[in-house]
Amino acid sequence: MSTNVKRFLVGILGGALLTSLVLLVVEMQAQPVVTVYKSETCGCCNDWVDHLKEAGFEVTAMNRDDMNSVKSQLGVPVQLASCHTAVVGKYVVEGHVPAASIRRLLDEDANIRGLAVPGMPTGSPGMEVPGQPADRYDVIAFSTEGTAVFDRY
Repeated sequence: MSTNVKRFLVGILGGALLTSLVLLVVEMQAQPVVTVYKSETCGCCNDWVDHLKEAGFEVTAMNRDDMNSVKSQLGVPVQLASCHTAVVGKYVVEGHVPAASIRRLLDEDANIRGLAVPGMPTGSPGMEVPGQPADRYDVIAFSTEGTAVFDRY
């Protein structure tokens, strides 16, 4: 292979790599920051924050003593409450919602208020217990019109 052909191929490959990196950075920047409101002493909340970070989300955690008022202000239905509440873009995320469901919500741009995993199901992100099987649970979409199952785990 001639030197010019090698240079051409290296240039093509280098350009493709640079384009891929630029697209990756743009995609990462396009993801909204997840703001998590939680109790300072809640270990499972911290584990859920870690789950989101490991999934590529940028997370800001805010410790609050008044979680019931946060939930009320953000419109979380009482029957869907859990230990922490987050805001990502225009959505509210209540409880141990998997990052995959949040990403799907953002990709689909659903016309809902938010997602919730009521209670604290064993095996949900942040609620893993070594040696214990995961509970089956639903991710619930909620809006002013009501609720519906968004995902099942």
